[in-house]
Amino acid sequence: MTHRDSPVLDERYNLSPLKGTNLFKPLTLSDHIQLNHRLVYSPLTRFRSNPKDYCPTDLQVEHYDQRSKRPGSIIITEGTYISEKASGFPAGVPGIWSDDQIESWSKVFKKIRENGSYSIVQTFHMGRQALPGVLSSHGLKYKAPSPIYAPILGADDDAEVEAKKYNNELTALTLEEVEETIQDFLTAGKNAIKAGADAIQVHVANGYLLNQFLDPSANQRTDKWGGSIEKRSALPLRIIDDLIKEIGASKITVRIRPFGTAGNMAGNSHHLILAQYAHFIGELEKRALEGNRLLFLDIVEPLDTDDYDGGSNEFVYSIWKGFVVRAGDYIANEQRLREHVSNPKTLISIGRHYISNPDLPDRLENGWKLTKYDRSTFYTNGAEGYIDYPRYENIAK
Repeated sequence: MTHRDSPVLDERYNLSPLKGTNLFKPLTLSDHIQLNHRLVYSPLTRFRSNPKDYCPTDLQVEHYDQRSKRPGSIIITEGTYISEKASGFPAGVPGIWSDDQIESWSKVFKKIRENGSYSIVQTFHMGRQALPGVLSSHGLKYKAPSPIYAPILGADDDAEVEAKKYNNELTALTLEEVEETIQDFLTAGKNAIKAGADAIQVHVANGYLLNQFLDPSANQRTDKWGGSIEKRSALPLRIIDDLIKEIGASKITVRIRPFGTAGNMAGNSHHLILAQYAHFIGELEKRALEGNRLLFLDIVEPLDTDDYDGGSNEFVYSIWKGFVVRAGDYIANEQRLREHVSNPKTLISIGRHYISNPDLPDRLENGWKLTKYDRSTFYTNGAEGYIDYPRYENIAK
């Protein structure tokens, strides 16, 4: 049976209607994005792209179509490679460097726009989170800010063991390779806008390359890209500056996870971590005060079991005066959701329950039961668990 044939309601959560909260008040995010609610679809890696050419498929067109049906919604699409060198998952993650990829993405963005909603592409480079064997199979080198190994999700062995097994040991990006990476981010951003996206997201979280450059435990460089708080912030800031010149600040967002430990990031264990993020966010606010305010800052809350649960992202608001998107298991904590969205500058990002509830805004607004998600289908390749979840009206019948 498919999920459509036998939907299972998630009895763990009984949220009361959120209709009267800021979550369902319209918001002018920029002169080109007018939202009818403040619920954001989180960027989620789902492995449904063509494994041969990294092109989005008809499955993805349908998936994002279903979740953008309510006009005025905002969709952040899955993590998207800026180049083949940036890859490293086994298969199914999209890219946005080729003409074929641009054409394929344009079908996704066109459908979202036809629904009266908005799309943002998350762009990233895996760095040391890549699987060395996958890189070797494509003739690619295993690269990071510094040659410091870390556990890799999905690896059969320890990262260093796996790298040696495939004769692809981790090495630091050269200065020339850093410049190539900057250009790849720039090209990816321009291609996303060319394909019809409303904005792009620079991924500086979850242990991927730009997070590695920002993190004092992963970046041990002594050149212009490391060695101090300012120099560790330099690469993501340089990429953002170049993108501002090409596509404009209002079409750029950034995702960070200050207390995150995914990918062996330092989290709260390093004494400079708050200073590092305060500097990075302060530099973004400095650019905003100079007339280049980014669309929003996307922050992941320290709520998961692998993060520091005593930390708080409230410090962000004392520095950054623009819009903030907060992601952090809000379905499981209605009180926190209501508290956070009471701030008029805040939007709420949901991932897992947006997968299983394509009409999630309607369900939260009215307090309708949620369909339970099936984690076993998150990282598969077919339609099941991706486009077969029902709308509430079909369950009610």
